Amino acid sequence: MVEVFNLKDDRAIGLSEETGHSNATPDAARKRPISVIMVSYMTGPALMEAITAVLSDRDIHELIVVDNGNTENARARLSQLTAKYRRIRFLQGHGNIGFARACNYGANLATGHYLLFLNPDAVIARGAARKLANAGDCLMEPWITGGLLRDEKGREQRGARRGALTPMSALVGFLPFLEIIPGLRSVHRETDPLPTHPVQIDTISGACLMTDRPSFDRTGGFDERYFLHVEDIEFCRRTRQMGGQVGFVPGATIMHYGSTSRVPRVWIEKEKLKGFLRYFWNYTPGLLSKILTVLAAPFMAAAIMGRAYLLAITSELFGKKPNKVAPVKSRD
Repeated sequence: MVEVFNLKDDRAIGLSEETGHSNATPDAARKRPISVIMVSYMTGPALMEAITAVLSDRDIHELIVVDNGNTENARARLSQLTAKYRRIRFLQGHGNIGFARACNYGANLATGHYLLFLNPDAVIARGAARKLANAGDCLMEPWITGGLLRDEKGREQRGARRGALTPMSALVGFLPFLEIIPGLRSVHRETDPLPTHPVQIDTISGACLMTDRPSFDRTGGFDERYFLHVEDIEFCRRTRQMGGQVGFVPGATIMHYGSTSRVPRVWIEKEKLKGFLRYFWNYTPGLLSKILTVLAAPFMAAAIMGRAYLLAITSELFGKKPNKVAPVKSRD
């Protein structure tokens, strides 16, 4: 059973220092500033829609856009927005340093008490950021909260609420029919009934991930060894291992386009594969578990890369053409 933490009672927000929560009064907690960190790499038109949604929410104190690589036209528009709105900071010139490192870069320059890491193709609903913050104030530090991701048709997206990632839960995630075997369950939870209140969960999505400054400083932020993908799963696990809590907030909704970066899907999936292998190697104890990780690597590669090539071929034949921009990494 997943523990529910009810946010209807204002007293839940201003908890004592003995519990590890913030001891700020409810009104003071609600007024503390929120910084949004948005990392963009060849995002496309969705970037401006995501920025517009952030700027429409007066609860958000500032928006920091970390440019890992965009077109000249996109950069020109970002520069214009920066000149027009004091709430926007535009960081560029560092190259493609990876998602985790770019998140940390933006967070280290942020001035808000709350840090919301939001994908550049994620359109956040007005008021959602404050709901994530209020939910986090009810959790043990270090804490992380995440919202409900929906696609363009309003359907819940995969990844917003997940269990603990293990080699077996990952395998069942790739092969859902294995759930007929007693004791086996996928890492994904989007088919579970949607809770009506915030609940504790093992893992949320990095497409919309909030923490606060004390929690971020205590955990050290994202693990920069992950270039793209799996860094959110690792961050959630490390937070829980440090005695903190992760919360899913269904009332904080985000419309997430997904896969808008103009880079080849095969390259993205390769980075995901490297992230999974690093994660399992670091978090599977014992020599035998590491040997099994090595043995499982070819099957993981076949599943992840096979899906990538299948989607690329399907897109070529029946849908939108695959993106062609070369994914250049920074030399730093």
